Amino acid sequence: MLIREAAVAGQFYPGNAGELRKVVEALVQKPETLMDAKGIVVPHAGYVYSGSVAGKVFSSVRLHKKCIILGPNHSGRGPALAISPAGAWRTPLGMTTVDPDMNRDLMDACPGLQEDSSAHRSEHCLEVQIPFLQVLQPDFSFSAICVRTANYRDLEALGHAMAHVVRAGQEPVLLVASSDMTHYENADTAARQDQLAIDRVLAVDPVGLYRVVLENDITMCGFAPTVAVLVACADLGATSGRLIEYTNSGAASGDYDRVVAYAGMAVA
Repeated sequence: MLIREAAVAGQFYPGNAGELRKVVEALVQKPETLMDAKGIVVPHAGYVYSGSVAGKVFSSVRLHKKCIILGPNHSGRGPALAISPAGAWRTPLGMTTVDPDMNRDLMDACPGLQEDSSAHRSEHCLEVQIPFLQVLQPDFSFSAICVRTANYRDLEALGHAMAHVVRAGQEPVLLVASSDMTHYENADTAARQDQLAIDRVLAVDPVGLYRVVLENDITMCGFAPTVAVLVACADLGATSGRLIEYTNSGAASGDYDRVVAYAGMAVA
């Protein structure tokens, strides 16, 4: 079995199983009611910076035993749309299975998807989401897609394919877009820029998000995966979103002159 080893354990999150579980449990909440979301947007920085946002999002929505996680390809390796091959991913909390049937269905529905392990080998943006799911929904399986294209037609095709697979399946699937927001601006500028993008996500408007990010040079690193998730959510009947949390790295570092911003959102 192909095993994707943890690449950023001990860096982005604790490398010790006991410590990691305690950290994740401290970051999640226990709301009285859970949102029935079709998709979520969660940040992917080190837990000290964005873990509280991710924890609030994952614990605010109803989690399923299957999910599709998409994120940007920071390394530049691999094809434009790289799906992690069947096997398992290991974190300090154990191994989680890549769903071979869902992988196959996704590739059948979206010919642009290619199995590739190189795009995922050192990529942090998907890995950091796994421990939250391992703690909150231990029996889940998933498909993981690294996106290295900003071509709208490709993103739209991927979104339609995901929706097709979700509709055709017998079990519900949560779509997860991994993205940070504005990078390396002062906090006020970041908030103004990010609100433009957040408004389009909450309106379930993939074309609008695509345009506003490119036209305003918003450095939302995972806007392309988010566009694909919004296409799928719209196909699945989503009509609105909810901003669960917005913050920036200054809350942890004290430096508000040059921040990375984080938004946690759910689309239903």
